[in-house]
Amino acid sequence: MKSIISSLLLLCSLVFLGGCASNQKGAVMPGTDFSTLKKYYVVHLPADTRGVNQMIADELNSRGFSTTTGEAVNVPADVDAVVTYQDKWMWDITMYMIQLDIQFRKPVTDIPMATGSSMRTSLVRKSPANMIKEVLDQIFIKAGVQTTAPMGAK
Repeated sequence: MKSIISSLLLLCSLVFLGGCASNQKGAVMPGTDFSTLKKYYVVHLPADTRGVNQMIADELNSRGFSTTTGEAVNVPADVDAVVTYQDKWMWDITMYMIQLDIQFRKPVTDIPMATGSSMRTSLVRKSPANMIKEVLDQIFIKAGVQTTAPMGAK
């Protein structure tokens, strides 16, 4: 009887902990030199009504990069990288961002130079601004670039 209760407690713990998942990752394509990238343009995702593009631009600006944002048809000719993103939202009492993917792309060819991702379920959710910091930290860490606003800085 004691082993049955122990097994049930273990099973319940695993079920509850399964809702606490988070996953962050970043990758930089071989040959990408982030030290030469100083000017960014964040492309506004047409379905984005929450201003995620502006939050990404603000975070990059706070790290010392020159960053603007707007529509895909208005990419300035003098940018070093185009930043694209995909955000996914879920409902659990309130709306929250469950996943954010960010890509840095070559301006003319649209070839990805770096990617980063963060996924957080309801129990370990973070604000969109913190998820943006998390993803950019992963990208810049993989690129070997120290920025002026590391994760957790205000």
